[in-house]
Amino acid sequence: MVPAGPAPRRPRQEDGSISIFIVGLTVIAMILIAGTIAVTSAHLSRMRLLDVADGAALTAANGLDDSAYTSGVKTSVPLSNATVRERAAGYVASRPRPNGILAWRLGPGTGTPDGRTAVVSLSGEAELPMIGAVLSDLGVSIRITVQSSARADLEP
Repeated sequence: MVPAGPAPRRPRQEDGSISIFIVGLTVIAMILIAGTIAVTSAHLSRMRLLDVADGAALTAANGLDDSAYTSGVKTSVPLSNATVRERAAGYVASRPRPNGILAWRLGPGTGTPDGRTAVVSLSGEAELPMIGAVLSDLGVSIRITVQSSARADLEP
């Protein structure tokens, strides 16, 4: 005779548990991939915007102000806020908008702080692949602002 004791336990049914785990890991991996792509796209958009700002600053630094005709040119090309803004705006308007930038404009920091250095501030809205539509539905936009400066020094 077999002694009466507790009935043997049946193993728990774990069918499908690994499927939920795999789906969860897949969702996490997709979020990480989309985030990496978005961050990389934003950085590339920033670099493209900085390239345009550099060109605008160089163009503005070579823009001789009318004061040079009355007071002369000393160690560098004389500049004014108006000529820097005018030349930078002309340069930006002549360039095609870079890929990944939805809109752009000159920033309020565009001008000359010392009459010799051209400073161009440019801001734009970045277009992010994969998550851009979700962000725009939420009313969020990624604004990038860059600043570049240039000076045209003269050699004696």
